[in-house]
Amino acid sequence: MPLDIPQTFRHHVFCCAQQRPPGHPRGSCAAKGAHPLWQRLDQKIQGKGLTDVGMAMTGCLGFCSAGPLMVVYPEGIWYRPETPEDIDEIVDSHLVNDAPVERLVMVLTR
Repeated sequence: MPLDIPQTFRHHVFCCAQQRPPGHPRGSCAAKGAHPLWQRLDQKIQGKGLTDVGMAMTGCLGFCSAGPLMVVYPEGIWYRPETPEDIDEIVDSHLVNDAPVERLVMVLTR
């Protein structure tokens, strides 16, 4: 039986909002300033009327020392934004024009 899904997203962004206690050996994205960046991301998505872009806060994405981290699906592209301007560039380039921001892409090695 097909599911009645009211909306699908062209892009779905997952943002790590993990907060660990100060001094925790793994650190956390929140401790590295993630929350203001994710607020900026939400404001930009809403401000541009990108109803086909979903955004979700997550727990740990697993690469704590590299944070703050976000991943954009369906492409599976990982970003490590550091400034509000980085967020603006990701929105304008990737989320609006489907062009990943290569200088901000985090390359994962196995």
